[in-house]
Amino acid sequence: MLHYESLIDEKQLNSLALAYLGDAVFENYIRYHLIQTGKVRPNQLHREATHYVSAKAQAGVIHQLIEKNMLTDEELAVVKRGRNAKSGSVPKNTDVQTYRYSTAFEALIGYLFLAKREIRLEEIIEAAIGLVEEKKGGQLK
Repeated sequence: MLHYESLIDEKQLNSLALAYLGDAVFENYIRYHLIQTGKVRPNQLHREATHYVSAKAQAGVIHQLIEKNMLTDEELAVVKRGRNAKSGSVPKNTDVQTYRYSTAFEALIGYLFLAKREIRLEEIIEAAIGLVEEKKGGQLK
């Protein structure tokens, strides 16, 4: 990762900016995961990736992480900030509540990444992958 003189304070950063970064970070981890599982055809990769990175999947993951008490109080506060952030638009293929919870998940990923909490970031991502794979073909809550 590139090093910068002035570091951003992730605690003060806008939740939508955290989600913007978290989206990219999560996507990279998922792409790496799919390549490591032997999927190499581009169309197959894209189709498989959507099981993990869709708003519906991410919203389901964050609901499960909350229900299973897998998040710290600090992480829950980030999730709530992300959920409550007003983006001004919602993608046409999802409802507002699903979109807000997926934004909350992405904000958490962005927060952990900026805080350089790599071990915790990877614990959350591994849990997310496990939850999606557990429910693949079914529905996450």
